[in-house]
Amino acid sequence: MDQKKGYSKDFYLVVIGQIISLFGNAVMRFALPIHLLNVTGSAAVLGVVSGCAFIPLAVMSPIGGIIADRVNKRNVMVFLDFFTSGLTVLFLLMYGKVSITGMVLVTLFLLYGISGAYQPSVQASIPVLVEPEHIMPANAIINMVSSLSGLLGPALGGTAYSLWGIYPVLSIAAGCFFLSAVMEIFIKIPYERKQSTESILRQTKDDLSESIAYIGRKKPELAKLTLCCAGVNLVMSALMVIGLPVIVMNILDFSKSEASRLYGYMEAILAIGGLAGGIGAGVFGQKLKVNGSWKFLLASGVLLVPMGVVLLPSCPPYLAYGVLAAVGIVIMAMSAIYTIQIMSYIQITTPQHMVGKVIAWIIAVSTCAQPVGQVLYGFLFEKIGQNAYLIFYAAAVCSMLIAWGSRKATKALQN
Repeated sequence: MDQKKGYSKDFYLVVIGQIISLFGNAVMRFALPIHLLNVTGSAAVLGVVSGCAFIPLAVMSPIGGIIADRVNKRNVMVFLDFFTSGLTVLFLLMYGKVSITGMVLVTLFLLYGISGAYQPSVQASIPVLVEPEHIMPANAIINMVSSLSGLLGPALGGTAYSLWGIYPVLSIAAGCFFLSAVMEIFIKIPYERKQSTESILRQTKDDLSESIAYIGRKKPELAKLTLCCAGVNLVMSALMVIGLPVIVMNILDFSKSEASRLYGYMEAILAIGGLAGGIGAGVFGQKLKVNGSWKFLLASGVLLVPMGVVLLPSCPPYLAYGVLAAVGIVIMAMSAIYTIQIMSYIQITTPQHMVGKVIAWIIAVSTCAQPVGQVLYGFLFEKIGQNAYLIFYAAAVCSMLIAWGSRKATKALQN
């Protein structure tokens, strides 16, 4: 199968489709948890619901990887975007008729499951649409798209939510998913149907066994690195997902409407960090070595300390907010560079027919840790929220230990 020179028209269509789809996704992932927190006022409920929502992401990622390697990737993206648009409309129709907690849980459950099945198709399409030397810059572009959508989604969604409530926010998201699906219909991704006389279940079992054997035996360093990524999600990612909204909405002394708006701005500010990291990885891609990526995790762990310091009772709310946002930008930038390095290495070194499955397994295993962390942090903030600085100090120590473990795993990748 011939690859396109540089960036093809179809790659740009994938990028545009991602911009629209991920914008809608960012709007929903922002609006639903914040709405739930506003209605219930409980950090524990937010932690449990957000944590449970990640379960289908972990389950569906390996399945999405198998589908990405066996089905036309364009068709997967088109179908899932149409389905998500319909799901959002259904939420709006059912709003007020059933329990808000149950409805948010089910909607996030499906949303994350769809994301788990969707992203392997996007990642697996990159190696067949660009030349090998362009894979890291192409990943940087996809990462920047995600960050840009994460920047605009919460900023606009937070403003709209504080002014008009949940209905216009989710209506925008539904329109985004529908428009993205229409855009993706015109993408042409090289695809060859695999001829097989085996049943679907047998093929699935064989694919799962092949990908597990590859990660566990042929590339054991990937298994170690996956555990490190799981540790990062358990300690750092879960803290950002649960800690920041609880701090801005419940701990710092802001009114409800102001807190919703300020948290939307913070989400946008953090997305700027991810965008900057994507740009940095694209510009300096040739100079970045995967066996040095652990340094970005170490620095991120160290930066959790000043985030804890500003949560001391004597710190003014706006100063705390400013420091949390500023430090968060840097952490997000370094996390983006780390992720791009690891994903690019996997795409370049993994056989093409296995890229989707291998990436999906890494996403699934590392993602499993995040819901555990979210539930844990939800209860911690519920019990000792006024001493939240202690939580950040403990997370900083754990993150630095994980970074040291990642040093050994990434060092082995190029031996």
